[in-house]
Amino acid sequence: MKRELKEYADVALSAEDLGGKLDFARIFGRAGPVHIEIGSGKGTFLVAQAQAQPEVNFLGIEWARKFYRHAVDRIGRWGLRNVRIVRTDAATFLRDFVPPESVDCFHIYFPDPWPKKRHHKRRLLQSATLEVLIRCLKPGGEIRTATDHADYFEQIRQVTLACSDALEEIRFERPAGAREGELTGTNYERKYVKQSRPIYTAAFRKRENV
Repeated sequence: MKRELKEYADVALSAEDLGGKLDFARIFGRAGPVHIEIGSGKGTFLVAQAQAQPEVNFLGIEWARKFYRHAVDRIGRWGLRNVRIVRTDAATFLRDFVPPESVDCFHIYFPDPWPKKRHHKRRLLQSATLEVLIRCLKPGGEIRTATDHADYFEQIRQVTLACSDALEEIRFERPAGAREGELTGTNYERKYVKQSRPIYTAAFRKRENV
């Protein structure tokens, strides 16, 4: 019998009700480092990482309603007070709602690769969105990303290289939920590992003088 997914009003945010730039201290009821995961899926990363870093405030962004509802249910059942999630378009949300220099880390694991060439403009990690990410990051803030798609990974390397005056490449840190032999511990990675797909990771830090 399929378990009913519950809604948790204290976990889910509504972009329509935010009314402008986010006040993270108000949303979480405390000040603290802010990490944003773009494309949270069913919340696997958020749950594991929020438990491992209770001092960090985590915000997840997920567009797919089915995955979003699973994530809300999972976060709520674990009783995690340092996680919120919103169902919205990530690029628009970052541009309109996230204040400049307010985020300590972006986690972007297995974004949609849009493999057909005519769809490449829909990829999240391209120049315009990367500029928004850099604007939102605090000096010293990080972007951590992973993909199974070699062409997309090459694009990521190219657009970040073009922003080398603002970003420096650093070592990728495995999240808390990554098991032995895993790099991110997400559901997508576990599926791709079973299919013997290679996984590509990269991490970047915003330079202090930007």
